[in-house]
Amino acid sequence: MGSFPTLLYKELLRFWKVAFQTVAAPVMTALLYLLVFAYALEGRVRVYEQVSYAQFLVPGLVMMSVLQNAFANSASSLIQSKVTGNVVFMLLPPIGYVEFFGAYVLASVVRGLAVGAGVLAVTVWFVELQLAAPLWVLGFALIGAAILGTLGLIAGIWADKFDQIAAFQNFVILPLTFLSGVFYSIHSLPGPWQAASKLNPFFYMIDGFRYGFFGTSDFPPFASLAVVGVSLALLSAICLLLLRSGYKLRY
Repeated sequence: MGSFPTLLYKELLRFWKVAFQTVAAPVMTALLYLLVFAYALEGRVRVYEQVSYAQFLVPGLVMMSVLQNAFANSASSLIQSKVTGNVVFMLLPPIGYVEFFGAYVLASVVRGLAVGAGVLAVTVWFVELQLAAPLWVLGFALIGAAILGTLGLIAGIWADKFDQIAAFQNFVILPLTFLSGVFYSIHSLPGPWQAASKLNPFFYMIDGFRYGFFGTSDFPPFASLAVVGVSLALLSAICLLLLRSGYKLRY
């Protein structure tokens, strides 16, 4: 087995062996969000015509779960390897930095999609959903998970301890996710806050993903696709440069 498949297998096995924590727990959290927000606000909030608030909420919860768990997978894996010192066993073999990047990001995409599929599987028992454009759903899920997997890898390279990863997740990832339109349409916000929301790249991931379900969105889907595509390209370039230089990995 080559270096890339071996590293990918190691990363997949790492999160799958504790699937109760890495997959089942986020699914339960998303279900609780649905039960609390949907049933508390059902009938009081309506975002799109012919779409109930619970229906509107589910795609946002699914994508939020995909993004958060894709980030957590690569970030936690790399910082754990750095703190325990076993990252050296991945740097000594002839593993190219592109293979290193690909294995970590692909494993993050798999975990993100696994959690997202789990959230979708449990929420469809409570909410009737439609799929207006399945390819848009899949496309935004894949690109969004790849972006957060790459961002998690960058955070793991930068961080020296678990506290820094937790701070990055709590003060960057979590606010950007919650302020991206998961629970609301940006059209319900005052003008300045709408403009601020459009500076958040997470908004385009969630809005484009939601378009695949309902065929309607707060922002043109092709424009959202362009934003997330450029974001993935830029973050990937930064991450590859860091890996190539050995920044905070080779001492």
